[in-house]
Amino acid sequence: MSLEWEQVIVHSVDPVALGQWWADALGWVVVHSSEDEFEIRPAADRVPGLDFVRIGEVKQAKSRLHLDFRPDDQDAEVARMEAHGAKRVDIGQGNQSWVVMADPEGNEFCILGQRRQ
Repeated sequence: MSLEWEQVIVHSVDPVALGQWWADALGWVVVHSSEDEFEIRPAADRVPGLDFVRIGEVKQAKSRLHLDFRPDDQDAEVARMEAHGAKRVDIGQGNQSWVVMADPEGNEFCILGQRRQ
């Protein structure tokens, strides 16, 4: 028996708007869109993807699962994400090598520092 990681589900008040925000931020393609669900992937035939699914309540607390991204240039990527509408957030991380950010609905993600050689 084997498993293939298909996608991460992100509950969202507005799945189309949030899904499109992430598609634009990551340069991914939309593979499904309806009023209640919006799925994006790195390419139409590549997984895993992100599937934004409507939920009737706003985010209440720190996310128990978040995405980490390792860019070539952390400062440039943080600036690009801020220009795209992401916000820096403090979830109690203290002074770390990564930057914690949140998307327009408050879902946290991290922009990591350079990979150690």
